[in-house]
Amino acid sequence: MNPASSHLGETVPAKTARTPTASAPTASAPTVRATTVAGRQTVLGLETSCDETAAAVVRLDAGGRAEVLASVVASQTAAHAPYGGVVPEIAARAHVESIDAIAAQAMAQAGLAYADLTGIAATAGPGLVGGVMVGLAFGKAAALARGLPLIAVNHLEGHAVSARLGADLPYPFLLLLVSGGHCQLLEVEGVGACRRLGSTIDDAAGEAFDKIAKTLGLPYPGGPALEALAEGGDAERFQLPRMLLGRKDCDFSFSGLKTAAARLAEGLRDAADRRDLAASVQAAIARQLAERSDRAMAAYATAREGRDLRFVVAGGVAANRMVRARLQATAAARGFSFTAPPLAYCTDNAAMIALAGAERLALGQSHPLDAPARPRWPLDEAAALASPTHAPGRKGAKA
Repeated sequence: MNPASSHLGETVPAKTARTPTASAPTASAPTVRATTVAGRQTVLGLETSCDETAAAVVRLDAGGRAEVLASVVASQTAAHAPYGGVVPEIAARAHVESIDAIAAQAMAQAGLAYADLTGIAATAGPGLVGGVMVGLAFGKAAALARGLPLIAVNHLEGHAVSARLGADLPYPFLLLLVSGGHCQLLEVEGVGACRRLGSTIDDAAGEAFDKIAKTLGLPYPGGPALEALAEGGDAERFQLPRMLLGRKDCDFSFSGLKTAAARLAEGLRDAADRRDLAASVQAAIARQLAERSDRAMAAYATAREGRDLRFVVAGGVAANRMVRARLQATAAARGFSFTAPPLAYCTDNAAMIALAGAERLALGQSHPLDAPARPRWPLDEAAALASPTHAPGRKGAKA
């Protein structure tokens, strides 16, 4: 997803809609095709990219305002907790067992029948591909059976639009997408148009939270547990490394912080010491997110000549209160408005997938039923291929 092309492949614009200029489709990208749908959209969204089986119904009015009619999330935390992390095979099996019931529950909660929908949106990647396949296959079957258009949604695009579920947030805006698997700064110009300004060169912030929490002996999921432990701790007690200080770009790095914190955690037995380390880790992660975001804001404000100064943070780490507070203060100092999704829509959910699908459907875009599941799918695919932060590999660019 980049300024000049849709990350979903070749785009065929509807007659009355303006869409980003298309790039040639890649072998692994689903092809976007035009539909005749116009006006209000009511979309069933399906999310199975990791360890939540989720379904939601979102209505998008003709003015672009979203209303969540239903949102159901079935967490697999208990199933994965004994292993200290997500086991892909267990996750995929759980999705298979529950997707039908979760979708039915969302439809019942919304008080709608499939005949009331204008489309079905399903996460098509990136994520644990076994799980992605489950939700995408269910979405394809439902779309085929009901004669509805399918929208294959990039999970990251769902996070990118999630703040629009709880606020009247127009395009364009500057986005910090920060979660367990991703950490990047993006200019979001509109539907299907993102430009990457920076990304993590190693670990994501959420991954650092989770792995440091594990070394502290905290239960899975580690991020919320570490935040709870940090309450009342001395955030200045432990001096942790500050990565990439000599670089002037907007990239992130958390591997050094993770390693240093893990070594410190090994020798701590006193509860107060563990609390102080948790507070120090949380403050260090928030500081790096704020510093890189501040740098991106400065560049963004200059390029925009002071117009459209909107800053959005989305993803699971956006639920962390210290991170939110630090980023909100940074945005205010730069003259940016600050928006974050409601807490229910920070972590993986289907409402964001339904909204991303509805926005594309409103532009006349849908996908064929052979749209593939993708383990890797960068938002700004052109930047990821031209300047990868990770080796592209057989499955394509990662970020």
